[in-house]
Amino acid sequence: MELIETGNRGPVHVRPGTKPDVPAVAQLLTEFSLPTAGVREWLESFWLAFHEEKLIGVAGIERYGIDALLRSVVVASDWRRSGLGRSLVGRALEAASSAGVRSVFLLTTTAEKYFPRLGFEVVSRGEVP
Repeated sequence: MELIETGNRGPVHVRPGTKPDVPAVAQLLTEFSLPTAGVREWLESFWLAFHEEKLIGVAGIERYGIDALLRSVVVASDWRRSGLGRSLVGRALEAASSAGVRSVFLLTTTAEKYFPRLGFEVVSRGEVP
């Protein structure tokens, strides 16, 4: 488990997901209208953030050979603008890179202005392997 500081809000613990985390992850994703399909299968490639044992953020990777899909990036409303989302995405991308992933893609209909700040570029679906 890794500890990160998010200003005066107190410590946040970040760790990879495990099978017992499925219900909490599904609940957080559902709260923000994000899909839960595939969570159980890929959860060990997710990074989870906890504050006082409450799940407050998630970022996941689905790996397909040398390519991957960044998915399920969500931060609880009261933790937005804390840098937590950026930290979770960073850890997910680092883990993917360490595992040999060369390209990471994502699909979004609600955060198209957020991800370019993290280095993502808009591409057509036809360009995605």
